[in-house]
Order: sequence, then structure tokens, then C-alpha cells
Amino acid sequence: MKKLISTAALIVLAIALCSGVAHAGNLKEQMKARVPQINALKAEQAIGENNKGFLEALKDKAGPLVAAENKDRKAVYAAIAKKNGVDPLFVGERRAAKLRKLATPGEMLQAPDGTWYKK
Repeated sequence: MKKLISTAALIVLAIALCSGVAHAGNLKEQMKARVPQINALKAEQAIGENNKGFLEALKDKAGPLVAAENKDRKAVYAAIAKKNGVDPLFVGERRAAKLRKLATPGEMLQAPDGTWYKK
């Protein structure tokens, strides 16, 4: 349930903070469509949430999905950063901290110091 909530929260941020309405709608749909695959790969520990707010492939098969999701996350973080006058890196790091709290047991996460652990 926490995975669904955290993914839904990211989608809501994308909608609310992306610049163009058409772009935000498209971004929302792309991210929403990936949720089941992302959750399945997290359960397999094939991907994890890094300390910068992005997915990271821990096994080869996850690469294309991770790249697509991270591209959209980067756009969301950039929009949030622009709106708030902060660096996108700061936005991603704040999101990573929130995702660590919302992660379900068994998910792979990267601590602020760079070490990986299973929640």
C-alpha cells in the first residue's frame, strides 16, 4: 500500500508542477503506466531507489524501464525546482528521503552516504 501511495504522490507532483497542461497529462500517464512494472521489479530487488530520487537498475533487465522513469522524474524535479527557486538535485534528494520512509520491507534503498540496504 505504501508503494502505491508513494508512486501516486510522485504522479500528483508531476501533474501539479509540470509547466504545460498537455505535457503534464502525458507525463502523468507515462509514469502511471509504469507503476505495476516498477513495483514488480522493486519486489524482485531488480531496482532500487537511490539517494538522489531516481531509480537505479540493480539487475540488467531493468535498464530501459529505469531510464524512462528517471527521464520523467528529472522533468518533474526540474519543474519543482524552478517553481521554488532551488536546485533540482535538492528536490531529488528530498524526494529520496521521503521514498525511503514510504518504502515497503524488502525494497532496496540507497542511504545518504551511498550504501545500499534492504528495508
